[in-house]
Amino acid sequence: MRILTLSGSLRARSTNASLLRAAAALAAAAGATVTSGDIGALPHFNPDLDGAGAEPPAPVGALRRAVSEADAVLIVSPEYAHGVPGVLKNALDWLVSSGEFIDRRVGVITGSPSPTGGDYAHAQLRETVRMMTGTVVDEACLTVGTIGGKLDRQTGEITDTGLTSQLADAVQALTAR
Repeated sequence: MRILTLSGSLRARSTNASLLRAAAALAAAAGATVTSGDIGALPHFNPDLDGAGAEPPAPVGALRRAVSEADAVLIVSPEYAHGVPGVLKNALDWLVSSGEFIDRRVGVITGSPSPTGGDYAHAQLRETVRMMTGTVVDEACLTVGTIGGKLDRQTGEITDTGLTSQLADAVQALTAR
């Protein structure tokens, strides 16, 4: 099983990046090959850069190849102002019409300092993936509230055993065939 991870946060010490690293480590320990997609280098979405006969910008082509080579995609993202971070939405916009997401298994995890766990962004991401005809694996989706209290502030490691168990279950569901 090949899993591509996409982070909705570009901050190196983001709590969602910590969730992503933990989920990736659990997937690798279960035998999956995990790669990380780079969405920070993507240009702003502009269909004129990708029209008929045009070669997409190199970072767009690389992202599309990474998605097409994956059996599943795991998206881990914060919620900004009750929505999906712009950098992640931009990446998904580049993938909408190119077809790589069709029937791809997708898990969505959102984490937030709020007790609701980023449920607005979570719902938006799931709907966007469905519209892109990805297969949202419900059991691989998770909202994580009050995330700061579940991580070591220095290392970013998860300190909450319940959260580790939930991540393991989500990864297992995503990798089940």
